[in-house]
Amino acid sequence: MALTARLNQLTYGDVDEVRARFAEITGAEPGDGFRLVPPFHADCGRTIRVGRHVFINQGCTFYSLAPITIGDEVLIGPNVSLITSGHPVAPSQRQALLVGAPITIERNVWIAAGATVIGGVTIGENSVVAAGSVVTRDVPPDTLVGGNPAGVIRSIEGD
Repeated sequence: MALTARLNQLTYGDVDEVRARFAEITGAEPGDGFRLVPPFHADCGRTIRVGRHVFINQGCTFYSLAPITIGDEVLIGPNVSLITSGHPVAPSQRQALLVGAPITIERNVWIAAGATVIGGVTIGENSVVAAGSVVTRDVPPDTLVGGNPAGVIRSIEGD
């Protein structure tokens, strides 16, 4: 969290420094063409992996108890949350346990502003998550999803 505080002192124009700070947070270099607009929030970061030509807009939150894998050419809108951690539903276990499940975002996905993706979800190649959606289950490739919980709106094959 101290590393994210240092990253958040930077501006969009500090491209090389933002990239370096993000690499410190994740422990791995993001792919070529990576761009991030601060502020950015993370609880740990060591399980985040980012492909080539990924754009992460401002105000995003990545909680990475379990791995977050972001493929090439992904666009992540402002205020998107990727949350791999949660608590059991049972009241007797809620305070004692923290559980995690990975998030995988495949190539050429666009996650629009304010969306939330919950652990255990894979978003298929070329798909779009509409603004404000809450994604609680896998998204097939070439699909537009939206709502809470997110559901299929239509196929986007050939668009």
